[in-house]
Amino acid sequence: MAGSLIGIEPEQAPNALQPAPDPPDLPQRPGSGISASGVSRRNFLLGSATAAAGMAFYSCEIARHEISILTHSIAIVNLPAAFQDYRIVQISDIHFDEFTEPSFLKRMVEHVNALAPDLVLLTGDFISYGPLPLSFAKHAVYRCTDLLRAIACPQRFAVMGNHDTEIGVPIVRDALAQASVPLLVNQYLPIERGGQRLWLSGVDDPASSHPNLHLAIPARPDGPVLLMCHAPDYADHVANHSRGHLVDLMFSGHSHGGQIRMPLLGPVVLPPWGRKYPEGLYRFDRLQLYVNRGLGTVGIPFRLNCPPEITVFTLKNSR
Repeated sequence: MAGSLIGIEPEQAPNALQPAPDPPDLPQRPGSGISASGVSRRNFLLGSATAAAGMAFYSCEIARHEISILTHSIAIVNLPAAFQDYRIVQISDIHFDEFTEPSFLKRMVEHVNALAPDLVLLTGDFISYGPLPLSFAKHAVYRCTDLLRAIACPQRFAVMGNHDTEIGVPIVRDALAQASVPLLVNQYLPIERGGQRLWLSGVDDPASSHPNLHLAIPARPDGPVLLMCHAPDYADHVANHSRGHLVDLMFSGHSHGGQIRMPLLGPVVLPPWGRKYPEGLYRFDRLQLYVNRGLGTVGIPFRLNCPPEITVFTLKNSR
């Protein structure tokens, strides 16, 4: 037929287009690690190391020092009229000065004084025990309380933390006394205002010592009861205790909020007695628990997505 070539296979047809031969392989230096995207293994590792170093610098030098001041209005059943709008500041887990620097603690005190609270509560772990020796911690607690002396609010009280237990109640009590900060260890006392009162209680640290709620909570309080306890997970014991129903608000720290919180994953590590209630406000019927993220760090001087915290509470009558 016209227009066709008879008896010739297609690949033998005159002037038929043939596929171009593959280009010769280019020589490649052994170990160069060039990927299909053109990114070398060396550049990838260098970029990853740079990003990790940048994140470490941010967590250590920037995020660790960005103090967050959180405010909460707390409704209290039968709050006496004299304590309406009563302002309480909570500070926790200073861990001086490993790794909390004197300049950072001074800045915290300036923030507290600017808030002009009616009451300041310090919920333990003024120092860190380890990896530096015990002698360092024993001296550090006095340096810490010397700076806390600058808190202007005359009504200020403290409880023990698990790190504080390592150097002992007598040393911590003595150091705090020099800053006019009474230490409550399984004790309570009245806070009076305008002829009315509320009760402030403090228990020994549950994680490292011997809390006693029978000693810490008054049997027949004639006003609301506020409880300081370093370890937040002890709230379950408080709620189930025979005097637990008398407690209106519990202040805790210890967990650091996790200290390092990865996106989508949450805290990397939480300590015993601080895993169930790591940060923020929780309610157990009448009892309310607040867990402060603290100021300092332990283990490594890093914070990520978990800034240091000063908390301001304004008490309101629950109607």
